[in-house]
Amino acid sequence: MITIVHLITGLETGGAERMLAQLVSRTDRDRFRSVVVSISEPGNMAHAIMRAGVDLRSLAIRRGVPDPRGLFRLARILREVRPEILQTWLYHADFLGLLVKKPARIPHLVWNVRCSDAGLSPTDLALRRVLSRCSAVPDAIIVNSRAGQRFHQRIGYRPRRWEQVPNGFDIDTLRPDPEARRCFRAKSCIDDNTTLIGLPARYHPMKDHETFFAAAAILETKSPNVSFALVGAGVEPSNRALAKAMAASGLGGRVRLLGERDDMAGFYVALDIATLSSAFGEGFSNVLGEAMACGLPCVATDSGDAAELLGPAGVVVPPRDPLALAAAWQRLIEIGPEGRRSLGKQARLRIARNYGLQATVARYESLYTEIAAPRSPLHARSIAVAKQTESRPAYLRR
Repeated sequence: MITIVHLITGLETGGAERMLAQLVSRTDRDRFRSVVVSISEPGNMAHAIMRAGVDLRSLAIRRGVPDPRGLFRLARILREVRPEILQTWLYHADFLGLLVKKPARIPHLVWNVRCSDAGLSPTDLALRRVLSRCSAVPDAIIVNSRAGQRFHQRIGYRPRRWEQVPNGFDIDTLRPDPEARRCFRAKSCIDDNTTLIGLPARYHPMKDHETFFAAAAILETKSPNVSFALVGAGVEPSNRALAKAMAASGLGGRVRLLGERDDMAGFYVALDIATLSSAFGEGFSNVLGEAMACGLPCVATDSGDAAELLGPAGVVVPPRDPLALAAAWQRLIEIGPEGRRSLGKQARLRIARNYGLQATVARYESLYTEIAAPRSPLHARSIAVAKQTESRPAYLRR
């Protein structure tokens, strides 16, 4: 059995966190043992991991507060678990993985890069420069998008091996649901003749809510029977900056700010059109894939791998272009419910054929098996010696 420790920055609701939860929930437990370690206190996605019966630990490091004790906690966990592979997710986890690999005698290190040109703080930019210079240390770097790989190559990443593993989607869970659609719309006082356009995105500059609102204001002058629903962390009336942008659009009661939702499928199926208006920084968008799996036509800005993901089943427009975004929505409104259903069926079929969750899990399992396989008798002996050393009392280790 291969033991893998997954180290991740945190477990709030997000694409990387969701993919990790799905991966460890479905990994073959006869062949792999998974342990998840969150650098910060566990967030919303921790519940899904624990429900799956996966071992979950936390270093309890507060965001923005350096705490050297967290490094010792991680080393202690690694010495206890003794994994063949340390799989790190996101930049801060990649950095910690570098620091502990030798002291904890980890045979194999794998990084997971999840974004492209995301806007970062000066501290994060400095961290990424360090990581680029050390990018040959891990056995492999996993990317979930071509855009992410190209971007990291441009900034100096030179790994021994790139491995592209796109996100996967559970089409049995993510599917059209007329009853859930009726329920959501009834609770939200939205009749079935209203075209509902949704934006599933946390509040962050890269998601560009300002362009979304500007496009919505343009569309409203041409298609008055339209409403908008937004979900995601920070997407709430109490967010003053967001409320100000919404007020400036003049849309008033046509916009619903719904905050975070555990039941994203229940949100998608209520929509007529799903949208991502990101200005930059996307890799492989989870929310677009989820919406497509639910049978929705999508409009997205050309960020990351959106064009490759949507293909002919959606519409791609330039970033930061409200006129183009509004025009794309208008086209989908004009083709009517039947036209949108036809596009949605194409979108769902595209996900089922190309981005099924089990195929993604199988890609990870294959990579882990290959990396952990002994390359030679000497290699196998070195791993055994490392584990024997860890089992000795501290005073016998030299």
